[in-house]
Amino acid sequence: MIKFIIALYTKLTEFISRRLNHIQFLLFLSVLVGIIAGFASVVLKLLVHYFHTIFTHDYQINNQWYYVIAFPTIGLIVTVIIVKIFFKGKFFKGVSSVLYDIAQKSSSMEKHKTYSHVITSSITVGLGGSAGLEAPIAVTGSAIGSNFGIFHKLNYKDRTLLLGCGAAAGISAAFNAPITGVIFALEVILADISISAFIPLIISSASGAIISKILLNESILLHFRLHQTFNFTNVPFYILLGILSGFASLYYAKTFLSTEKFLSKYQKPFTKAIIGGLILAILYFFVPTLFGEGYDSIKVLANEDMNGIFKNSIFYNFRDDAWFSLIFIGVIAFVKVIATSITLSSGGNGGNFAPSLFVGGYLGFFFAKLVNQLGIAKLPVSNFTIVGMGGVLAGVMYAPLTGIFLIAEITGGYDLFIPLMIVSALTFAIVKRFERYSMDTRRLAMMGKIFTEDKDKNILTSIRVSDVVETNVELIAPNAKLLELIKVLEKSKSNVVAVTDERNILLGIIETEDIRNIMFKQDVYDYVEIKHLMKRPPAFIYVDENMDAAVKKFDKTQSWNLPVIRKETKEFIGFISKSTIFSKYRELLKSQNMQI
Repeated sequence: MIKFIIALYTKLTEFISRRLNHIQFLLFLSVLVGIIAGFASVVLKLLVHYFHTIFTHDYQINNQWYYVIAFPTIGLIVTVIIVKIFFKGKFFKGVSSVLYDIAQKSSSMEKHKTYSHVITSSITVGLGGSAGLEAPIAVTGSAIGSNFGIFHKLNYKDRTLLLGCGAAAGISAAFNAPITGVIFALEVILADISISAFIPLIISSASGAIISKILLNESILLHFRLHQTFNFTNVPFYILLGILSGFASLYYAKTFLSTEKFLSKYQKPFTKAIIGGLILAILYFFVPTLFGEGYDSIKVLANEDMNGIFKNSIFYNFRDDAWFSLIFIGVIAFVKVIATSITLSSGGNGGNFAPSLFVGGYLGFFFAKLVNQLGIAKLPVSNFTIVGMGGVLAGVMYAPLTGIFLIAEITGGYDLFIPLMIVSALTFAIVKRFERYSMDTRRLAMMGKIFTEDKDKNILTSIRVSDVVETNVELIAPNAKLLELIKVLEKSKSNVVAVTDERNILLGIIETEDIRNIMFKQDVYDYVEIKHLMKRPPAFIYVDENMDAAVKKFDKTQSWNLPVIRKETKEFIGFISKSTIFSKYRELLKSQNMQI
């Protein structure tokens, strides 16, 4: 059946492609990618919604919440089992996996990513893991776009564009927010894009939003109705909220790294999942609103419904105590970060998008309520709750425009645009001041696979050292005489010779320039040994090193040729020259420069 569908699709697209030019065919593919990514997003949202209903509804009605808090452990264990059995324990999670595939794999994503993140994240979050679905949705949509590009044998630039289209459509469908989908793709996923690429992104994002509009109920989506308009006299307080959001975002990142480091001590995946699940159960016992994505909790908070916040909590009887309620809200904002970090670090699959909105909402509510209770001013609590969401999202994701437009779209208007701009800009400025990398790019930086927004570096990272190393080079032994070196140079096309021992370990190099003063003195040909002429290379390039790092070594040493060795054994592989790198770079640049 699948083969029949693929054959039918191939014939159909071949028929269509013959009647369309390249630009039109890309637009056609962007619609298909948008529709399929939109469906994937809807399926994931519905799966989690029904998992919540099936596994928690009856227990909550009968006030048996203590059963529900055990479900996240089950979700983590099942997720670990699936990853171990079906994906051999190799499962790169989060938006950072997309950035890695763009930078290191020329935007070619594995086929299993078109469905694996839907399955694993629906189990993790559906059974109560304290994480978001947007990162898995973005990865799934990106994989759908990438595989469309691979199937149709598109070049790197077009494949990357379709990858971005899939991410835009997925996010658009998740919130029914088409502008946010486009902005997210541009801010977070795509490193370099031409203005003309906006059209496929917009079409794809709109397609995903239409699918969401048709198939998802508004109750499943994150949606707010504003009760009060923006009052310019509250600008100083929005500035303070922006500063708080900035430091809250830094706290989020630091806590995530610390939790990840703590759980990394447990090498066995099942041990890690059980420990993580038990910690989550303890947290949920005291703070039930940490359960799952948390969007329902944010809606309740924006309506100032304290009964909903304290529901199933052992502190329910304190809900009418104003100061206790305020402290409880503040604690939840900080503990949510811990719960999310544990969920994702102990084997669960999800993202930081929803948790950052959760933390921002609680932070905004806490700040506005505190100001009101101290009698300093009378702030609109709902508005500060909503604006806080955009602020922390901007700080955690390093995506201020995404935070601004998401809140604008889910509130049905632009009444809060000015405070959103103030808070998001301040938050972003603070986090950039203290942390160079976002949550997603930091992981790549720690791996040495830094994804950068610089076009030249992105092209360089797609070049492997093995692609440009010259292995057919002349070698000479350290005890050889100058005469042998002269004979080697006569045969060599290069002006550099490698000196190696019997195990092919690189001992040094000799450049023609270094021996120019004696190379024509025939009377010393049989006396001068190579070991007295060789020198240590100014730098080594390792065969598994990324090309961006290699180019930095060329720049630092001002060399034209550098030797390539194996890092562990020091075995000599060959030489890389600047000219070879530049030739490969120009070749890739030419192949990627086809404009849409």
